Amino acid sequence: MVHVVEELARGGWQAAVTATAAARQGAAAEVPADLQQLIELQLGQLDLEAQQVLEVASVGGVDFAEASVAAGLPLPLDAIVVCCEGLARRGQFIEDRGLMTWPDGTVSGRYGFRHTLYQEILYRRIGSGRRMRCHRAIGMRLEEAYGAQVSQIAATLAVHFERGCDQRRAMRYRQQAADTALGRYAYEEAIGHLRRGLELLESLPESAERQEQELDLQLALGPALIASKGGAAPEVEQAYARARELCQQVGETPQRFSALLGLWYCHVNRGALPTAREFGEHLFRLAQRVAAPTLLLEGHQALGITSLYQGDYVAARTHCEQGIARIDPTALRAQALSPGPAPGVGCLTMAAHALWCLGYPAQALQRSHEALALAQALAHPYSLVWAKHFAAYLSHRRREIPAVQTQADAVLALATAQGFPNWVGVATFWRGWGLVMQGHAGAGLPQMHQGMAGVAATGMMLGRPRFLVHLAEALGHTGQVEEGLRLLAEALAEFEAGGQGHLLAETYRLQGELLLCRAVPDVPRAEASFWQALTIARSQQAKAWELRAAMSLNSLWQQQGKRAEANELLAPIYGWFTEGFDTADLQEAKALLETFAG
Repeated sequence: MVHVVEELARGGWQAAVTATAAARQGAAAEVPADLQQLIELQLGQLDLEAQQVLEVASVGGVDFAEASVAAGLPLPLDAIVVCCEGLARRGQFIEDRGLMTWPDGTVSGRYGFRHTLYQEILYRRIGSGRRMRCHRAIGMRLEEAYGAQVSQIAATLAVHFERGCDQRRAMRYRQQAADTALGRYAYEEAIGHLRRGLELLESLPESAERQEQELDLQLALGPALIASKGGAAPEVEQAYARARELCQQVGETPQRFSALLGLWYCHVNRGALPTAREFGEHLFRLAQRVAAPTLLLEGHQALGITSLYQGDYVAARTHCEQGIARIDPTALRAQALSPGPAPGVGCLTMAAHALWCLGYPAQALQRSHEALALAQALAHPYSLVWAKHFAAYLSHRRREIPAVQTQADAVLALATAQGFPNWVGVATFWRGWGLVMQGHAGAGLPQMHQGMAGVAATGMMLGRPRFLVHLAEALGHTGQVEEGLRLLAEALAEFEAGGQGHLLAETYRLQGELLLCRAVPDVPRAEASFWQALTIARSQQAKAWELRAAMSLNSLWQQQGKRAEANELLAPIYGWFTEGFDTADLQEAKALLETFAG
């Protein structure tokens, strides 16, 4: 008999049979009838007391404590101890696995079933009513034993009380188990607990208490879904929309801010910037009314991010810097349920990119370093992958191609390990871009397309037009000029449709550069594109984009013999800068001015 069971275990039984109710039903359907009969015969050779001990032990799990069995069986503890010792000594069904100590000081013998199959068959022998009472009794004994430390076994208690038909307790422990999982950044596990908690909640009568409990569950579900499915996923919007609806039912509650913040994050990731700005302004008004530093930080971050993608770099810098002034790392550590990155990390990364666009590359680099340092100090994986990605993007702006690929590799490794599908796609795209720009188009271009497809699968549309621009840049680098121009035209249409102004000037400049690379250069259209880029950059006060557009126009005019006009355009823009002279753009501008001086 032992050999038969061991052979089944080697064949995959232990992997196939889990502790869930569904698996119990599946196992029952698959266990050969003859084998069940053999095990039943073996059980029948035991006295009634031993059978009862084993049956209640099966309710405790594959591993169980003598004290747990005593909670569910009206027998003296000494009798249970003797029974378990005898069974283990004879190698029947269970084995001794040492001692177990509970927080209330209880020290109990710990045993385990020799095979999961034994526990499964014993568990099914118990009548539904007795099984329910055993689960509840064991759950209450564990609850008492763990006291203030009960969160350590919240998942186990949730199962016991769920099967013990105590839905209120089961739901409460599902939420505690989810909180514990979120604290470990185990998002899929947290989602499972939270969704089961919501299902349990449906069995409870309508009440204000039920609404508040559901609100807590929905607001915990949102960040976990963002991490595991992406900020633009339909499930994310559903969770936060339901939370907002519950806030209206419950009445004035601080959780209203969290619900609106989640909806803002969802819409900004979808590229619906006008709607995102409405949510951001609503958040900011709420934060001002409450005057809480943490909420003001999140409100500034929401408006800072939205402003950056709309191309309002001055407003983005202002909001981000005001948010940075309110960073409290101690308070941020408690914000595991905040959608997206920790607010301080978001403000620092967006400030870095606003500063770069406005013409402060050294300050931008410093803010990027601060964002990485804060994310590492918080040990928050989502914040860290966010900060690493935007550091890679800043390297792209600084035209540091090898650094982009190296940083993208780091983002890809972290995002893959943590299960962040959106960031896996983003990092794959940038890794491919780095390969193309270093002469490996055959390997890089497929990765860029793969990354774009991965991001699109999450529903995130915010970055799509910029991906098109950078893909066009890479195609131009490989000589695929017409395809690059087609993608730039598509990107410009999407920028206009979504109200996005970020990277708009650079898109027109790249369009001009590719027009000059045609078999027959289209000089008039290229010059018009450079002027368009220059006009947009000036309207945005974006000195970095203005410098690039001026350099492109300067080079064109130099080729046409317009040396004086070319230098008159570029010199004052270059002269405006006070930092970042180690960057490729400023070094190239200086070289252009020196080459054609006089």
